[in-house]
Order: sequence, then C-alpha cells, then structure tokens
Amino acid sequence: MSAIEACRTAELGGHVARCDDCAHLEVSYNSCRNRHCPKCQAAAAKAWLAEREADLLPVPYFHVVFTLPGEVAAIAFQNKAVVYDLLFKAAAETLQTIAADPKHLGARIGLTGVLHTWGSAMTHHPHVHCIVPGGGVSLDGERWIAGSPHFFLPVKVLSRLFRRLFLDRLLALHAAGRLAFFGDLTAFAEPSAFKACLAPLRRAEWVVFAKRPFGGPAAVLAYLARYTHRVAISNSRLVAMDEQGVSFRWKDYRTADAATGQVKIKTMRLTPDEFLRRFLLHVLPSGFHRIRHYGLLARGSRAISIDRLRALIAAQAPDPPAPAANDNDLADEPAASVLPACPCCGGRMRIVELFGRGQAPGAPLAFRFRIDSS
Repeated sequence: MSAIEACRTAELGGHVARCDDCAHLEVSYNSCRNRHCPKCQAAAAKAWLAEREADLLPVPYFHVVFTLPGEVAAIAFQNKAVVYDLLFKAAAETLQTIAADPKHLGARIGLTGVLHTWGSAMTHHPHVHCIVPGGGVSLDGERWIAGSPHFFLPVKVLSRLFRRLFLDRLLALHAAGRLAFFGDLTAFAEPSAFKACLAPLRRAEWVVFAKRPFGGPAAVLAYLARYTHRVAISNSRLVAMDEQGVSFRWKDYRTADAATGQVKIKTMRLTPDEFLRRFLLHVLPSGFHRIRHYGLLARGSRAISIDRLRALIAAQAPDPPAPAANDNDLADEPAASVLPACPCCGGRMRIVELFGRGQAPGAPLAFRFRIDSS
C-alpha cells in the first residue's frame, strides 16, 4: 500500500521534459513498479505480451476456468502460497490428463494459467484462467492432433478429476503440516475436523467453466492484454471517491440472463477502509508467480520447440492460413526511441532534468524560458 501511495509522486523522484519547439515544460514523477499497482502494469504487460506473441500457434484457442468453492477459498486465504500453487497444479494436471486420454483428444497439450483471486466486487474469489491451444502432439511426438474447433474437453469430466486431485493433495498438505489456521478456522488444525470439513466437498459440484473458443491468436493476445497484469480493480471502473467512500462499477452475475448471458452493471459504494481492505485481500505472497506455463508451453524443459509444433501443425493442415491480427487487436506500439508529443504544439518532448527521491526540480519552472535568438 505504501508503494501505491507514493506512486507517481515527488517521493519517488522524476524528470522534467521540455518541448523542442515551444519550450513547454512538464514534470513527470516515477512509478512505484509494484506488481499490485493499477497504474504500473501497462509497460510490464506490453513486454510480457511481446514475448508471448512469439509462442502463439496457428490454431484455435480455448478458455477454461477452474474455481475453488467458498469453503476452500477461506483456507486458501490463510495459506495463499501453498493453496494457490496447488490450484495451478491441479488445474494443469486435470487438463493434461484428460487431453491425453484416447477417449478424448489422445494428445499432449500445453497451456498458460493466469491466477485471479477476485470477483467483480473485489471479494475473495480464487480461480485460474487457462488458455489452451485447440490440439496437441500425439503421444509418440510425431504428429499434431487437432481438436474440434468448437469443443475442447467435457466440463463434467474436468470438474470431477479437478475436485479429486485438489482435495487429495490438500489433505496431503495438511498431513505434512504445511497448512496454518487462524481465527474461525483454528479447529481445522485437527485432522479429524479438517477431513469432516472436506467430506461434503467431495460430493459437491465444482465449477469448471469452458468459455467460447477465441477467434484466433490475435484474440488471445487481446484477452491476455486485459487480464494478465490486472489486480482486483482497474482505474476505469472507479466512479467517484471522497472522504466518506469510494464508488465503482461491478457486474452482478446473479442477474445473468439465461438466454444471452448478459449481466447488469451496477454501482457499489464502500467506505474507504472497506475498499482498501478488499483491495489488499489480493496481494500475493512475495515471489509468487501468478502466470504459469505447462506442458508443451512450459519454459526451459520444453521437449518440443515452438518451431517444431508449427511444423507439425502445418503438416497436419497446410491449407488454412493463421488468422490475421486486425488493428484493434494488435495496435502497433510506438518505438521506444520515439519521443512523446507536446500537448501544446505537437512537438517532441525531450528530458532535460532528472531529480531523485524526495527532491524537486532544480530551478523554479516559472522562470525557465526558451530564448529564440533568430
């Protein structure tokens, strides 16, 4: 929270830029670069997306969401690093196991998982979004097996296996003494009480949601650009704020239309302390990776290169070209070397001074003039 409070203020230092044409001056303060800051993730997201673009395959992509039930979410909140890690691994193993089954796809697949811990109202709601190419490599590694362009894997089968894997491993973590319990959950430290808590969950339906397949690789990037580096709430959802409260827009999924799936957008107002409390629910443990790659898309130990995957895909279906990215999905970014434009005349703004943390620009800006000797 301290990092976000200091973000883009004089406390972190900054620089002065001057227009080459009209001598307009602007002071810009440094950002905190904290990964939970809503204002500091744009550059990180762009850099990450540039790397991911090189890994996109010319196949349809599917979107599968694995969600923890409320009873487990409470345990996860008190054991973030351990349980969030288990959520990732159970979801990835579920997809890879079912996909490898000859009754379904019969192939080795890859996926990218993105952890979200919030609902639209910023309540604690841990779930992982999995972005999966629609197909995989045969078990002998010699050919690409394409899945249906409209259907990936059966949701009920995924849900049952995910539930079993997660609960079995959660019990193993408890037996190994890797879970801690506080407040209302203190009683779960006893093995019998913990097993009794999990017993009803083995019969409940766990939510595994398969969304519509993406339109193509460009649509995958557009999705990732919006969601990979966002935390809890974006500034665009804020409506108003004062000393009494903060108002923001949220989606009430309980009002979803059964036919269209559309939900109502409502406005919620919280007291400042409650707004901050909800935001801080989603701070991750230090060093925890909220974006992970598995299977064919895993880094380092990847057995098959991206080039090899593309060659297998081309051999399987050489005719259809990869969908082209349109301007809305992948707008070209200006080169890093291009100087920003002056808001007054459109000229180039050039940095003329740097100042450190807690410092102010070296001379009063009001007395700085551009002298044209012509």
